[in-house]
Amino acid sequence: MKVHTIVAATCAALAFAIAEPAPAHDGQTETVKPMFNQVIPNIPGKSLVVVEVDYAPGAASPPHTHAKSAFIYAYVISGEIESKVNDGETRIYKAGESWSEPPNASHSISRNASKTKPAKLLAVFVVDSDDKALTTPVK
Repeated sequence: MKVHTIVAATCAALAFAIAEPAPAHDGQTETVKPMFNQVIPNIPGKSLVVVEVDYAPGAASPPHTHAKSAFIYAYVISGEIESKVNDGETRIYKAGESWSEPPNASHSISRNASKTKPAKLLAVFVVDSDDKALTTPVK
């Protein structure tokens, strides 16, 4: 696995780990499981954080922003995830596909594209080690 892939997945995961679960249309929420959190020894002040995000059928995260320092890589492990970052297009990513999010990104859509099947996402963050609020819901 390429280093870029690992770093990006870690960034995305971190962002989701900090977000509060949001009810989907049918009342279901995502589940965030921290997988990895480590200071990067050769990049002073930076950490690599990885989270796994499970979306039940129809589940969604609330619109949110990410830490100003966070570079995020998201990788779909299973199912299909609908996502929109900043002013980009709304897209559905299938298992094996990925995207990245620049620092200070706004993530207006992040949800399971299916109402009948679960979906799973790995998010990898490269972030300033002192940034604790990696994801903040948009009010």
